[in-house]
Amino acid sequence: MGLSDEVLAVLDEIGFVEPSEIQQKSIPFLLSEYTDFIGLAQTGTGKTAAYGLPIADRVDPDNDATQVLILSPTRELCQQITEQLNIFKRNHKGINVLSVYGGARIKDQIQSLNKEVQHIIVATPGRLIDLIGRKIVSLDQLHLLVLDEADEMLNMGFREEIDKILQYTPEDKMVWLFSATMPAAIKEIVKRYMHKPLEVKIKAKERVNKNISHKYACIQVKHKLEALKRILDAEPNFKGIVFCRTKADTQNLAESLLKEDFKADAIHGDLSQELRERVMKRFKMDEINILVATDVAARGIDVNELSHVIHYSLPDDKEYYTHRSGRTARAGKKGISIALINPSQRYRLKKIENGLSIQFNNYQIPDSSKLIHGKVVRWAEELTGADHKSLDKNYGNQFKELLHDLSKDELIEKLLSIKMSEMRTISTLDLNEELKTGSRHSEKKDKGKSRSGRRKKRGPRGFDNKRDSKKSGRKKSKRRKR
Repeated sequence: MGLSDEVLAVLDEIGFVEPSEIQQKSIPFLLSEYTDFIGLAQTGTGKTAAYGLPIADRVDPDNDATQVLILSPTRELCQQITEQLNIFKRNHKGINVLSVYGGARIKDQIQSLNKEVQHIIVATPGRLIDLIGRKIVSLDQLHLLVLDEADEMLNMGFREEIDKILQYTPEDKMVWLFSATMPAAIKEIVKRYMHKPLEVKIKAKERVNKNISHKYACIQVKHKLEALKRILDAEPNFKGIVFCRTKADTQNLAESLLKEDFKADAIHGDLSQELRERVMKRFKMDEINILVATDVAARGIDVNELSHVIHYSLPDDKEYYTHRSGRTARAGKKGISIALINPSQRYRLKKIENGLSIQFNNYQIPDSSKLIHGKVVRWAEELTGADHKSLDKNYGNQFKELLHDLSKDELIEKLLSIKMSEMRTISTLDLNEELKTGSRHSEKKDKGKSRSGRRKKRGPRGFDNKRDSKKSGRKKSKRRKR
């Protein structure tokens, strides 16, 4: 494929034997050409190595400037990319890689940037703009910009930041864009900032686990939280992930569930690494049974015992649905995937259904009587399983004396009466029936609420084969004016 002996030795050490399809089609071109590139492939297909290996071979350690910038949507992905690049360039001495992202001490990052040149910077857009504004990072000698997980960056609202960062980069740099999908917003970036890019598209292999039962509940937006709470209350032995679209939605939903005494917590890009690890530890140890997460933050989650996945916000793409629902039904077990949609989203559900050749069955939101029954059953199970051996015998004897006049049935009835009075108020609204009577009106309300070319082909390998500026000066100035 054209990789150097130094990189091949590393690949041998870490056990890479055969390239994935995206690597096979990308690496030879990215090693030998100086032009723009688009790589479209699902998450988990090896995109990081597809661009990381050529970068390891093309960076010049003797050039004391930042030559490569990799933009990524989250801290977790920045860390993963940096870790991989440090492995790939292990036998290329003198190449420095640094990741900069929000949620970490900016003073430490500034210190690292001032200490020595960073040939490769892996960054989240917001933190990079902060460092550029402080004049800590200079991109005026940049040779290559990589937009990794481009669709996720746009989904997370980083379009303005990307435009601003590109203003600080030379026009004659290369742009490599990697993404799982190609929405209209990415096509706009391609048109504006890339020149005749080579495109490699790896056809998605949609394999949906047959052990997953796919369900949906069509519910008005104003009742979505109530519907979710009923599902969590009614489903026995629930342990799963609730997916939201944004970090703010994730945090708000987790806090709403906590107020209602659910054992829930959030995991998203704004959490520090320490907090993220703490949440995951609690989830794995069953201290909490509900994890509210964004798509990006959930990529590092590896738990085999999940019973449910709930799509509180429906994903835009069938590939994301596959990725989400695949968190359950692992290791040969069965799982349930429930999508909460409003009436105007039926067509999107149908699109996912047709694209993945699966069938969604209607899920009836539990009514109040079913919820009360479920709560009482779980309370009874907790009562029978309670550890009474550590109880002080003096207290035990005193209570036996106080309650000795009650029969077993009377004691059970009194305990049950107390428990039911302690239960939080359960709405008697029949959500399924309410939807039938008011769906058309609600659908209208829901809709109201929802909401530059540069260069010619260049020589092989390194980043120093820049185009003659005299030949291109006139074209550049025209583009700037436009």
